[in-house]
Amino acid sequence: MELAYYSDYAVRLVNSEEPARGKDSLTSVEAVRGLFGGNASAARRATDADVTRFRSVRARLRAVFEAADRGDETLAVDLLNSLLLEFPVSPQISGHDHRDDDDRPLWHMHLADHPSNATAGFAAIAAMGLAFHLTEYGVDRLGLCEASPCRNAYLDTSTNRSRRYCSDRCATRANVAAYRARKRLEADRSASTGLAADSAQRSVASGER
Repeated sequence: MELAYYSDYAVRLVNSEEPARGKDSLTSVEAVRGLFGGNASAARRATDADVTRFRSVRARLRAVFEAADRGDETLAVDLLNSLLLEFPVSPQISGHDHRDDDDRPLWHMHLADHPSNATAGFAAIAAMGLAFHLTEYGVDRLGLCEASPCRNAYLDTSTNRSRRYCSDRCATRANVAAYRARKRLEADRSASTGLAADSAQRSVASGER
């Protein structure tokens, strides 16, 4: 498993809030536990106190994506480094999978959960995963959805760095909106041209009289 995989933790947490829509799903300890996905043992450590702590980490992770989206590479790295310093990881070698040809474990690096509390463990994994993604693919691969008013975070893994939306749904909505805007512009231009032609014809007719 590539360590960049853990960057999904950061995306899940950031997207638990949609500021432009006034939506926030991070309102209970159950919501906090849901962010851990299949990591049930880590999720069980979550308490009501983690709701506020998770929101604080979420705001800091969103700031990383916002800086990257603006093209401020240095700020994005500085913000991420501050999270890495505050929430250090505990790397360990794991071998829960096996090779095809024998029973020897397939060793790989794993980020162990921080034992102190649920927030520290999640933040450490999310920040380190995002750091690996940034250094492997580039800071411009961290983006915010361009489909207004979404602004969800996403990680661009496209071959040509062309991703602009967090999902196919937002991409479709943005394309439809752009198409309708073009049609309105064409209609306005057509109407304006028609009015100009009518005015010219009236002027000619008035001159002939």
